[in-house]
Amino acid sequence: MSNSVLTALVVVLALLTLVSLTLSVVAYRALRTRRTGSVASPLPTDVQGLRDEVERLRTETTGALRHLAVVRYDAFGDMGGRLSWSMALVDEGGNGMVLTSIHGRSDARTYAKDLAAWAGTTTLSPEEEEAVTQAKAR
Repeated sequence: MSNSVLTALVVVLALLTLVSLTLSVVAYRALRTRRTGSVASPLPTDVQGLRDEVERLRTETTGALRHLAVVRYDAFGDMGGRLSWSMALVDEGGNGMVLTSIHGRSDARTYAKDLAAWAGTTTLSPEEEEAVTQAKAR
């Protein structure tokens, strides 16, 4: 191929790229306008409407796991690196769970324990208790 043919090919490809980019931007703007224009329930502008909206959101998030804490530690004296951990995942009422992973030399074990009102339904280790305490403080 000669240089003039290659140059013409590059120009055509550049024009096609530019047209494609332009069409993509136009399609994106149209989609964004369509999405923002079809909001099911716009936010209220009056004070009582805002209070009702806040109360609705509080009700929706009642059971959400909002408190989280992780405690890392060495489960065995002959191993370092704090590879073992306990994690508390708790909602506003203190209900949730504690996940624990004990890392040993040849294996790792994972445990899950339920929490009710910030207390374990089974006996918690000191590290698990610490994770719950930290989660409660957040």
